This record gives sequence, C-alpha cells and structure tokens, in this order.
Amino acid sequence: MTRILAIETSCDETAAAVVEDGTRILSSVVSSQVDLHARYGGVVPELAGRAHLELLTPVVAQALIEAGVDGRRPGIDAVAVTAGPGLIGALLVGVSAAKAYSLAWRVPFVAVNHLEGHLAAAFIEEPHLEPPLLVLLVSGGHTMLVAMAGPGRYELLGQTIDDAAGEAFDKVARLLGLGYPGGPAIDAIAMEGDPKSVTLPRPLWGEGYDFSFSGLKTAVMTVLRKQPDLHPADVAASFQEAVVDVLVDKARRAALDIGAKGLCLAGGVAANSLLRERALDVCIESGLSAFIPSRGMCTDNAAMIGAAAFWRLDQSGPSPLDTGADPNLRLF
Repeated sequence: MTRILAIETSCDETAAAVVEDGTRILSSVVSSQVDLHARYGGVVPELAGRAHLELLTPVVAQALIEAGVDGRRPGIDAVAVTAGPGLIGALLVGVSAAKAYSLAWRVPFVAVNHLEGHLAAAFIEEPHLEPPLLVLLVSGGHTMLVAMAGPGRYELLGQTIDDAAGEAFDKVARLLGLGYPGGPAIDAIAMEGDPKSVTLPRPLWGEGYDFSFSGLKTAVMTVLRKQPDLHPADVAASFQEAVVDVLVDKARRAALDIGAKGLCLAGGVAANSLLRERALDVCIESGLSAFIPSRGMCTDNAAMIGAAAFWRLDQSGPSPLDTGADPNLRLF
C-alpha cells in the first residue's frame, strides 16, 4: 500500500489530495481562484502565484485531515507535485512546498508532468480500462490525440498547431461578452441557441490528426462584425458545434486507425456537455468502449497527479530533489 500526498498548482487551482495505490482517492481538495481572476477576463500569473502561497498550506492540511492521515511517516509514503507545464510562479510554489514536505517526512519526492496527470485520471475512476486506448486531451493550453498502450506508454498522434480548444472557447466567450471562464459560459448559453444558425468553418477537417482553432475564432469575429445583431446563444451554439465536430471526427478516425479498444476524454474541455454526448455517440456507432470522466476529474486536481506519481514511482523511482519547475515541460 502506497499513500501519496499530491500537490497541483500549475495554474489557478490550488489542490492537494491523498491517493492510495494510484487509484483510491482518500481525499481531494481544490480551492478555485476563478472569482479572483474573473474581473480580468483571464488568469493573471502574479495573482495566481500569490494566491497559491496563501492557500496551499490550509489546502494540504485539509487533504490530510480528510484522508485520516496525520502527515507523519508512515502515514505518507511519498510526496508528488506538478512540475510543469504551467505558470512558472504558480509551479514554483507547489514544487517548493512538495520538496519541503518530502525532506521533513523523509519520503520520496516525485515530479509529475501535468499532462500525464490528465492521462492518469481515467484510471482513477476506471482502473480496469483495457488498452490500447485513444485519449482526446483537451484543455485551455493543449489539444492532443494520444495513443496509450498502458500507464507511462504514450504516443502523440496529433496536436494543435495554434490555439488550443479551451483557449478558443475563452476568446470567443470574450467576444460574446460572456465573461471568464469561457468554456462553461459557452456550454450553458449554447443550450438556448441554434447550432445551424451561423455557418462556420471546420479547420483541418479530415486532414490528419492535427488541430487548428485560431481561424475559427477569427471567423466568429468576422461574423460578429458583419452581423452584430446575431443572438449570442446562436453564435455560441454554432461555434461549439464546429469545435466538437472537429474534435470528435479526428478522435474517431485516430481510434479506429490505431486499433484502439476505447476512447477516453481528458482535460478541462472534456467537461463540455456536447463533447461528452457526441463522444459517447461515436463510440456506440464505432464499437468502441467509451470513458467519459466525471467533471471533477476533467478540471485540474491533485488526485490525478497522485495517480500519475504512483506510475512514475513504479517505473522510474523518485525524482531528484534538484528537479525544478519547468513551465514548458514536455511529455513527448
């Protein structure tokens, strides 16, 4: 039995969790900074870092209490943290704290790639997923198609060449005056709109596995300039439909091409209602198993970091204590 205290501070969520053997969540605490950044229309890096400094200690304390752990060895067997990618100031807060806990408790330190955390999240809720799997990882900073042969065994099939899908959602929400965060706002208002009311392009439709959403955002901007009286719900619904069409089509083709047994969604945009519905539909049509994570496992959390750390410990052992935060850390 291995209990890992995991810390996640890569962006605007201060999170801590205690995870046992990579799949059992003993506690998961997330303190959101959405209200702090909403007035600015996006995450302000310096404010995020300061908030993490204030919030991390009480968040970790709450996670330990909820897990029934007193924080002393053998209560915790390792300490894991997101080392990147993310905002450098925010990452440094988490990495520094994790090293301090590791040294104080004399337990291994494990640096985790944030993206690997999202890939590991599927196995928390469904430990018996049978690879090979195709994972559609869609967030504010990344849009990727990943072939997963098993824990720690990945191949990048395609990714965005410009804006990530989540970034496009935020930018279009800003154009429509819907506020921040844009993804949930568009998801909500799109339910009232007609997705066929505005004709928008499907970038790189049917062309390989890479994505491009910058042109789609520009197309929305052009439509709004020419037709300022369009109802925001119709524009939001049409935009969301275009994004989901591309995401699901490429995921379906990639899954079938690699002989995947199932399709998994991961990342913050995986909480989108239309994407979840369409992914499930295409899996049923194509004879694929579908894994649609709970919304809590889509957004940033520390439980997924604990799950990934369990893999890392098993495959690579502890990380050196001189491992630093890397805002551009790559998984591939």
